[in-house]
Amino acid sequence: MLLTFALYLLLGAVAGFVAGLFGIGGGLIIVPVLIFSFSAQGMSPEVLTHAAVATSLGTIVFTSIASIRAHHQKGAVCWNLFPPMSVGILAGALSGVWIAGALSGSVLQLLFGVFTLCVAAQMVFDLRPKAGGQVPGSGELVVAGGGVGCASAIFGIGGGTLTVPYLHWRRLSMQQAVATSAACGLPIALTGAVGNIWSGWNEARMPDWHLGYIYLPALIGIVLASSFSARYGARLAHRLPQRQLKRVFALLLAVVGLRFLITNLISGL
Repeated sequence: MLLTFALYLLLGAVAGFVAGLFGIGGGLIIVPVLIFSFSAQGMSPEVLTHAAVATSLGTIVFTSIASIRAHHQKGAVCWNLFPPMSVGILAGALSGVWIAGALSGSVLQLLFGVFTLCVAAQMVFDLRPKAGGQVPGSGELVVAGGGVGCASAIFGIGGGTLTVPYLHWRRLSMQQAVATSAACGLPIALTGAVGNIWSGWNEARMPDWHLGYIYLPALIGIVLASSFSARYGARLAHRLPQRQLKRVFALLLAVVGLRFLITNLISGL
């Protein structure tokens, strides 16, 4: 048990460091590594992917609070956009939890593989929309929040890879988009985590020390380590060539995404 907990501490340190270094959510690292880890531990294949997504969302609840505080102190969060987006996020995240629960673990892994490949392509080609358009109205923000919340709950991420490009396109500066996205990550993660606790409450195939689909040893280890390592990743980000680093990381994401796609497509034949 101690060795397993040490593994989760290491995972949390790596996820936090990478999140700080590349400016992306740790869920893209946490979910695939937890899937591999849970599989090695012998967790039931029927629940291990759901557990990885749920546990990732649980960690984001804690890490997003620190992120929101940091961005708020700099006055970068557009709080006027937060209420309508949160309405959509809550509905979308609940829908995402329901959709994820209705899918098999292999289908979830296929979807995560496709999503990871899309993020890798975005990082390699630096695909970012130019600021433009008009400041979004409340109705649009509700709809956008619903889409972000749904996708984030399915993939176990904080939504930054979707929210930041959208807000920047709708005339927010990149700093404001990142900060407001960080604020939106909390209701995404909180709703997704609570939904997964509810849906997995009576899941007999989960191992001991679980809360619904959330595996508590992994949650605690990741949260403890990531909160310290993220700051060092952020510091190093200002000293290293970001373009080259992002391409290397994108290659890693592409390998992970292809692995999920190939493995699950072959097993489905």
